[in-house]
Amino acid sequence: MADRTTDTRPPDGLKANAIGFVDALVIGLNATSPAYSLAAVIGPIVALVGIYAPGVLVASFVPMLLIASAFYYLNKVDQDCGTTFSWVTRAMGPWAGWLGGWAITMTGVLVVGSLADVSVSFALLAFGLDSWVDNDFLRQLLAVLLILVMTAVCVVGTEVSAKVQNVLILAQVVCLLAFVVVALYRVYAGTSTFDSVKPAVGWLNPFGAGGATLTGALLLGVFIYWGWESAVNLTEEVEDSATAPGKAGVWSTVILLVTYVSVGFAVVAYAGTAFLAENADEEEFIFALLAGKVMGGWDWVVLLAVSTSALASTQTTIIPASRTALSMARRRALPAHFAHIHPRFRTPDVSTWWVAAIAIAWYLVLNQISTNALFDSLTALSLLIAFYYALTGVACAVYYRRHLTESVRHFLLIGLGPLVGAGLLAWLLVESVSDMSDPANSYTGASWLGVGPPLVIGVGIALTGVVLMVLWRLRSAAFWSERAGVADPDLVHGVSGKES
Repeated sequence: MADRTTDTRPPDGLKANAIGFVDALVIGLNATSPAYSLAAVIGPIVALVGIYAPGVLVASFVPMLLIASAFYYLNKVDQDCGTTFSWVTRAMGPWAGWLGGWAITMTGVLVVGSLADVSVSFALLAFGLDSWVDNDFLRQLLAVLLILVMTAVCVVGTEVSAKVQNVLILAQVVCLLAFVVVALYRVYAGTSTFDSVKPAVGWLNPFGAGGATLTGALLLGVFIYWGWESAVNLTEEVEDSATAPGKAGVWSTVILLVTYVSVGFAVVAYAGTAFLAENADEEEFIFALLAGKVMGGWDWVVLLAVSTSALASTQTTIIPASRTALSMARRRALPAHFAHIHPRFRTPDVSTWWVAAIAIAWYLVLNQISTNALFDSLTALSLLIAFYYALTGVACAVYYRRHLTESVRHFLLIGLGPLVGAGLLAWLLVESVSDMSDPANSYTGASWLGVGPPLVIGVGIALTGVVLMVLWRLRSAAFWSERAGVADPDLVHGVSGKES
């Protein structure tokens, strides 16, 4: 007998069964922007832990998998495109739910502009147009145009988005695999132009460099896994919505683990720790530095991988933010116009364009301050990511609190696991605040209000959310009449896979 799950989708809502499991999986993978994310953090991680960078990538995977488990089981009982917002509201009440939804929405706003900028920059480098990259006006104009195009693709339909993503992930994976194979071949052939080191199993030990440096490296590691839940935000549009989106999210984290560790081994082995540490401040351009050395005249392959990675993520990062805004508006937690569904394409067109508009404004304003200010805003992402991931883990255990002792499976998968993941992320959140309080740890190196710019940005966004929440509560109290509850016993049977 099929699992009993609640389906709160209105008949005129998002287009049901628009995509399948594989499409959702691809979107989850692309949302993390694997090539871009790796390029952005591999140098800084090596600077902290040296050859043990692959081990840190494995350690960072653990809390992601545990939270992915929470997403899977919560989605089985509530297929709402607002994910964390809807689930936390059910489990812990409207105040916590609203803040979770705000955090998800703002992560899209913070990162979309930067992703578009990287996609444009690496595409120009791949085609030999290096001078165009240095032209700020031209680069930013192309980035804005790219955001508008990818937003239009999101609005036109989920099927179109999925087809675009399938092409982009294929190009990205092929390019990354080519880089890994060539880099490792040159290491063992002894033709590397750097002080290469042959890979060893011991590199997988995350504690090899000591505890203090591990903390800083994990903060970076968690960032590169962020985004896989985009597959779950499409739950109302995926076939077999009760299970397929959650499975796509879990499998995304596993595939990312294999990809990241493989590339991590190749980069560290080929370039050596000294070069990577010395160029840690190059951020995502570390691959641009390595491409010519590893691939020779085929360096455009690596550059194209990073460009397509950022391009794909520019589109997929809009999905969680727009779907969450739609869900919040449907529950009257935001103005009703954010819940508008395009009559033809059946996508959240209003919320999608709003996310794009705010993201463009954020990107342009911060660029007027400095490029480093834009990087600082990306650093602030870790606060929001850790917050809503941890909140989801706690919500899972709270929602099923009366059923955790019914079986070992319940206790481990919907209780202990999500709570451990939430605890690890909460610890990283505290460490992030401590690290960001020092202006020396920011890209600008300047002091804003006596602390680092990333902390000011992160806390500022959080406080803005609180103010807007209170103002909306005073204007419209309908959403706040909802009460937290516990899982229905029949639904718990569905979670455990039992017949009901």
